[in-house]
Amino acid sequence: MANTITLNFDPVLSLNQGGKHVRDGLSTVLRTGNNLWLSCDERTTIERLTLQKDGSFGGHKSFCLSDYLQLPDHTNSEIDIEGMGMENNYLWLIGSHSLKRKKPRKDDSVAKQMKRLARVTSDPNRYLLARVPIVTDPETGNYTICKACGDPTNPTKKLRAAQLQGDKDGNELMDVLQKDEHIGPYISIPGKDNGFDIEGLATSGNKLYLGLRGPVLRGWAIVLELELEDAKDGFLKLKQLTPERPYKKHFLHLKGKGIRELRIMGDDMYILAGPTMDLDGVIAVYRWRNAVTGQNDSMVHTADLERLCEVPHGHGQESGKDKAEGLAIYDEHNLMVVFDSPTDARKVGAHSVTADIIKIN
Repeated sequence: MANTITLNFDPVLSLNQGGKHVRDGLSTVLRTGNNLWLSCDERTTIERLTLQKDGSFGGHKSFCLSDYLQLPDHTNSEIDIEGMGMENNYLWLIGSHSLKRKKPRKDDSVAKQMKRLARVTSDPNRYLLARVPIVTDPETGNYTICKACGDPTNPTKKLRAAQLQGDKDGNELMDVLQKDEHIGPYISIPGKDNGFDIEGLATSGNKLYLGLRGPVLRGWAIVLELELEDAKDGFLKLKQLTPERPYKKHFLHLKGKGIRELRIMGDDMYILAGPTMDLDGVIAVYRWRNAVTGQNDSMVHTADLERLCEVPHGHGQESGKDKAEGLAIYDEHNLMVVFDSPTDARKVGAHSVTADIIKIN
């Protein structure tokens, strides 16, 4: 059984324009010192909580990313943030990069329901892969983000927010993946249909690892390895990592599960994995030993992955709830998991929710 920690959100900051509470759509979590950084998938903000004396997290502060980055659609559409990571005094963020299919509405006619089910749309802000400077406030000790600031570890260097080159229809990563023999055929398929869907981000040195919820190919999930370089005017570009392409591919045999989140501790990668389609199913945490030490593309078979534990998920009357979406390194012995669509049992009062702490060693 996992232990739990309560996350307390400020009621003034917690509702998006559609009235959805931030605790009902948590999609990623990252710990930096005494702070937790979280995101709700239907917003253009990230949230910071601070460790309290009673062991809970509170002191909610919200940061609107349009203040730091050039969002293609400003705050008019969601970013669908699915991953965050911290490295070299930068906070890295990524949107899902996925298309979405409209949901049928039960009260509509059959014809209208079928028409909605045929409609596929995109949100321009979902094509975000970016970094923002993150430093500690000397007065409070809390981590905070900024558009530009001095590098605390190098007085001669300036830290600046930047993002991968792109526009409302995609970015450089999507352009190159269109030609990929494994991923290209799935770019035009919505994420919930086993289409292209980024749902994990982990950092190690200059490397970024992107975990794909889809596609899953005959039981094999995909991790993409990237490095980004500075371009001009606040933009980044892909670094050429192989003679053929500016990324490496790692296939993990997770027996049909897609990747929900990635985290790195030391040389090992921790993977939160679950169904790629929109259904209830087993969600589990795996450890991939020495994941960041490889130099080439890789095929990681089931026997090379440690299955650490299962994570609770909704079923029966709670079907579609308690969907584990975010994974954090809580400390050297424990992971933290946060959930999208929490059950009522996980909610605390009107503005709080519990996260699970899982012991790993």
